[in-house]
Amino acid sequence: MARKQRGRQKVTRNKVSSSARNNKTIVSLSRLPRRSSEARENALHVLAALRRDPSLSPTHAARLQGVKLQTIKRYFPSALKKSKGRLRVTASDHFSTTLFVPDAHGNPVPVNTRSSKERQQLSQYLHDLGRYLRGNRNALSAWHGKQIAGIELVTAGRTIKAIEPALSEFSLYRAFNNGAE
Repeated sequence: MARKQRGRQKVTRNKVSSSARNNKTIVSLSRLPRRSSEARENALHVLAALRRDPSLSPTHAARLQGVKLQTIKRYFPSALKKSKGRLRVTASDHFSTTLFVPDAHGNPVPVNTRSSKERQQLSQYLHDLGRYLRGNRNALSAWHGKQIAGIELVTAGRTIKAIEPALSEFSLYRAFNNGAE
């Protein structure tokens, strides 16, 4: 008596290319909901903190900013690299974001930055502007005639004194003038 052999059915799965598998919907930054844009902004702050203090762990830095590590990985996947089993932040990045600097009238001017270097320069400029307003007259000497991302920086003493009241609530990341963001 011969045994009847059952033919095995071959299970084939739908083949999908890797590019289609990794295809994610790209949303313009200006179209992000407010909550998502705040999460992205906070994730950017985490990257800046990690670059300032290399001993800080990404998880701890994220916790200090009130975001999850997964949020940082979602918005800035190429900014974190694994080295010797630990996550490390890259030395610089090319993520674009909009920051604000004061113009000659004290109004916030949006600056579209395209790298962490430009963001650091704008931050240092505002830091030096604050030092100038506190009495250090040489604080802005390095910034005379300089531009960052195509925006001329205000360094004239008389102009800064004239716009000093408008600078009291000035923020690098948000414009508080007339509720604009």
